[in-house]
Amino acid sequence: MSGAGPGRFYEDAKAIEAGSGHGIALDGKPVRTPAGKPLVVPGAALADALAGEWAGQGEEIDRETMPLTRLACSALDLVPARRAEIVAGVAAYAETDLVCYRVDDPPALARCQEACWQPLVTWAAGRYGARLAVTIAVTPIAQTPEAVAALQGAVASEDDFALAGLSTATRAFGSLVIALALREGRLDAHAAADASLVDERYQIERWGEDAELAGRCDRVVRDAADTERLFRLLAA
Repeated sequence: MSGAGPGRFYEDAKAIEAGSGHGIALDGKPVRTPAGKPLVVPGAALADALAGEWAGQGEEIDRETMPLTRLACSALDLVPARRAEIVAGVAAYAETDLVCYRVDDPPALARCQEACWQPLVTWAAGRYGARLAVTIAVTPIAQTPEAVAALQGAVASEDDFALAGLSTATRAFGSLVIALALREGRLDAHAAADASLVDERYQIERWGEDAELAGRCDRVVRDAADTERLFRLLAA
């Protein structure tokens, strides 16, 4: 569910009970996903938020302003059919996680990376038993199978909706560790975005901001906020 949408074709959008879950009705008609499945989510709080996205549309439906609806549709249409592939793809970030690759020069950036990332590496070891190796290099280093398996187990334990959010966050951050920290409440959206943008923010401070870098930072901040909101609503 992406790109420009049709003109608004309904007046009212509201959450409704739908079997064991909660759906969305537009003028009383249940909404379906792009694949034709009922748009039914596990909690009333999430359904209310989805209904709010639909109700907030103007004369034309702008899917870019409906991040929770997009995530819910992914959870219903994509995750069940490709669950093993998605779990493996998300878990693969553990092998080259952003927080494991540091610099020693310039010293100011090295200090920022150490201060921001090392507590997360330590947290992952304590929380999941995933003892990740850290290097001062760009050449990939091998993580132990035990560490990768521990993080893969954490990913695989998520339900379809949380997995959709975790996949989005991991790709946005370039880090499974940061995404899991957001999922677990170890970091909020602001801190998670900052952790994933240490290098970019340093470059901006040193050289100034350009359009491409600013756009990347904006996307990361937006994805962090959207996935954090999804996680909170799932827990409500």
